Amino acid sequence: MSESVTVLTDELLYGLAIAVPNVLLHTTDANSGDPTSSIKSRVHAVNRSTQRYVILERRSSLMMNMASMSDVSMTLFAPGTVPTIYGTAMLVSDALLEVPFKLVRFDHEIAYIGDAISGGACLSGASEVEKRMMIEQAADKLDGQVFAAYLEKSLVTIH
Repeated sequence: MSESVTVLTDELLYGLAIAVPNVLLHTTDANSGDPTSSIKSRVHAVNRSTQRYVILERRSSLMMNMASMSDVSMTLFAPGTVPTIYGTAMLVSDALLEVPFKLVRFDHEIAYIGDAISGGACLSGASEVEKRMMIEQAADKLDGQVFAAYLEKSLVTIH
């Protein structure tokens, strides 16, 4: 990606559909104004101009940051490319039904996409995150519940 674009390319759209990339979500700290970064493991392309993700706990600092300043960026680590997607975060649901934790759902409306790697370099392989939960089956079940819930229409929406 040599120039900025304003929607997900076929490559990025397809990559988000078949894989769960490692993503850094960048916000501005609500208290200090400093930049922050948090890893997200569940990102879904709703369409070419919107991404969706969930956050644990409505009272989290990440939630507060986005409520204070909705301008966010997201860096995807995908094989061959590392784009940064700039845009606006919008709280869409303050509860995901069918999930035993209090999660909120955000949509990220894309303003533009830039290449985070310069000089002709590229990412040669997929990055991996290791789950460190005591019971792997429970972790897999929770992942499935979260993923299914935010893709479903069974959401409590904000009025």
